[in-house]
Amino acid sequence: MTPSKTFKQKLAHIIFDYDTVPAKMFDLVLIAAIILSVFVVMLDSVPGIHAVYGEFFYGLEWFFTILFTVEYGMRMYVASNRLRYATSFFGIIDLLSILPTYFSVFFPGTQYLLVIRFFRVLRIFRLLKLVKFVKEGEYVRNAMMASSRKILFFLFFVLVTVSIIGALMYLIEGEEHGFDSIPEGVYWAIVTITTVGYGDILPQTVTGRALAAMLMIVGYSVIAVPTGIVSAEMASMNERIEADLLKNDKCCKTIDHDDDAKFCKKCGKPLG
Repeated sequence: MTPSKTFKQKLAHIIFDYDTVPAKMFDLVLIAAIILSVFVVMLDSVPGIHAVYGEFFYGLEWFFTILFTVEYGMRMYVASNRLRYATSFFGIIDLLSILPTYFSVFFPGTQYLLVIRFFRVLRIFRLLKLVKFVKEGEYVRNAMMASSRKILFFLFFVLVTVSIIGALMYLIEGEEHGFDSIPEGVYWAIVTITTVGYGDILPQTVTGRALAAMLMIVGYSVIAVPTGIVSAEMASMNERIEADLLKNDKCCKTIDHDDDAKFCKKCGKPLG
């Protein structure tokens, strides 16, 4: 084993693992730098603060960007599968967290997109060993993916509904009441059906208000239906998981157990 390979392995262990003091320190410093860099971007967006400390924040912004660029290069260097890391969730976030500063040289203002760095703080789950939260997140994601077709069909139905209602409101209210076009009516329908209600456009006629009242009532389904679809899918997945566990006679492993425990606290199965 060559010394360079040994160094690469040690570096990979510090960057990607969390079970040693150097690895934990690396993650803590990284998370602190991420929070500070996002805080600098937020402060720099305040006109009064930017006028006084703009140049100082600009220097800090480049400092953090170069720091994260070096870190990204190190991750690419030590990654066992560079393509897999580069296309992973954290790999994409790591890259997107440094690009806005470079783009700001050609497109001023894009540096404020650096707030995407906050996604990198999700690594704190690994640092605190909150793996079960990650598993729960995957559970919710799988449920949403399984019900995606139903949700897409429902969203298509909503899109058709607001298009028809928007066109009707344009015909009923007209330009004299603020509905200058069909897209304007569709915008009002979306704001109304989602129960946001900005109030910048209001129906004035009796017929228009009656149609608005009907749309407001329908608006409750916009929240209820997708929630019900995902909840039903989660319940179905949970039943399948429990059925598989009973079939395979294995512990569910959904909770932490005492070191001297012989049986699972939840499912009662023997701990292997």
